[in-house]
Amino acid sequence: MERRKLLGAGALAGLVGGLAMTTCILVLRATLGVTTPSEAVGDRVAEQIPALRFLDLLGRVGGYDRLKQLGVSGVILGGLFLAIVVGLVYGWLSARRAEEEHRLGRPVALAVSGAVVAGAWLVLVGLVWPFLDANFRGLPPAPARVASAAGLLASMTLYWVVLVLGFRILTAEGSPLQARPISGPSGRRALVVSGVGAFFALASGGLLASLYRKATFSYDGLEYRPLDVEPITPTDKFYVVTKNIIDPTIDRDRWSMTVDGLVERPRTWRLDELTALPAVTQETTLMCISNAVGAGLMSNAIWKGVPLRTLLEQSAPRSGAVEVAFHGADSFVDTFSFDKAMEPTTLVAYEMNGAPLEDRHGFPARIIVPGLVGEKNVKWITRIQVVDRDVKGFYERQGWGPDFIVPTRSRFSGPAFDQPLPRTAPIRLQGIAFAGDRGVSGVEVSVDDGASWQTAQIDYDSSPLAWVLWSYRWRPPGAGEYPLLVRATDGRGQLQDPGPVGPPMAARGYHRVTARVA
Repeated sequence: MERRKLLGAGALAGLVGGLAMTTCILVLRATLGVTTPSEAVGDRVAEQIPALRFLDLLGRVGGYDRLKQLGVSGVILGGLFLAIVVGLVYGWLSARRAEEEHRLGRPVALAVSGAVVAGAWLVLVGLVWPFLDANFRGLPPAPARVASAAGLLASMTLYWVVLVLGFRILTAEGSPLQARPISGPSGRRALVVSGVGAFFALASGGLLASLYRKATFSYDGLEYRPLDVEPITPTDKFYVVTKNIIDPTIDRDRWSMTVDGLVERPRTWRLDELTALPAVTQETTLMCISNAVGAGLMSNAIWKGVPLRTLLEQSAPRSGAVEVAFHGADSFVDTFSFDKAMEPTTLVAYEMNGAPLEDRHGFPARIIVPGLVGEKNVKWITRIQVVDRDVKGFYERQGWGPDFIVPTRSRFSGPAFDQPLPRTAPIRLQGIAFAGDRGVSGVEVSVDDGASWQTAQIDYDSSPLAWVLWSYRWRPPGAGEYPLLVRATDGRGQLQDPGPVGPPMAARGYHRVTARVA
């Protein structure tokens, strides 16, 4: 057979094998929650991009969701391209051996292609090893890592088997055991192999469509910015930021949470055991570290859960504990100090606004740590690890921080400043203020761009761990444009930082709007 035909057979067999591999990966993701190369590689690459460069990249590509989509497409198409390349190598080796020895070099092609696939598996596992402990159905980290590595091996082995069988069918050659050659025109054999490829293409396409419907694109980056802010944010409007393409949907019966590390008595908790412990209910506001001044990546809820110190004390931490590392089912890791973990307001929460946590908010259990930015409130928690050193979290490795304490923040929520305001009646300015776990002692409004300040009224103030709602009745002296500012003072008497301070720390500064009075 001509070299060109052998190369073509190798390329087609490689493509069909690549489609089979993709289908296998997606089946494992959809049924068992095994992480895919797209997700693991995406996480591995993302943590290597410095925070400011990452934000710049988001602006260039059109946002985080767009970047995720590009990442998934790139990894899938890259995998198919490499599958074709290996198929071409397989065909080239067969053609070369045929020219030299008047027979196909099947043993050499088999050995080389098998070695390439095995080497690719080893390289991929080594590259994404820190993220192979993800399992989106809630398998604990250690078995999740085994399942992820085994899933990749099974998928890549399937690729190699399909490549070899497809090439044999296309070239009408027998196996190394001299099985009977397949007869028939080469066009018919190509049609059969192409049909198999079409089947895998349709199967993988259907799986991708199904997974796409479950993706985070519809709610990642959701802000809470109504004109009339509710004291307790409705769960379906609570802000969301996630690194995931598809968030975990944990199987309650499969889930468990382990407390280990620098402890005397490591212990694993099931959900029924966790909810049987004495619980507390507390109102706590969360805010994302990337929340810009005046933006809406901040919400307030009532959480129910078990104080983290209860779980830690049952495991008897050893002396020398410095931090506690929290591992999510999505391989997200973050940390905070051991002292903060032992505060009575730091919870392992399993209810939000009177109902079990929804999937996007961390079902079945998540961390609530008042006073620290949102990334520290790890969702889908599967492991709590006491450590004697500083451990960098996912976003911390990206360069966010080093200060993760919520700064004092305030903002206008209403009225609608994009519309002219009436001059005939007092205008009700309103908004929120928040100071982490320090509480808010006062809010001031300026209607003359900071030349003077007037005290606003606090309308809602239920907990030092939550935001306050404020209002101020303003009578503008006449028509025109007025620059308005707001600032808050925390419960310790510290005035809000006028800024401007931006990423990689939580933004600081006064919220400034322009009111147009008709």
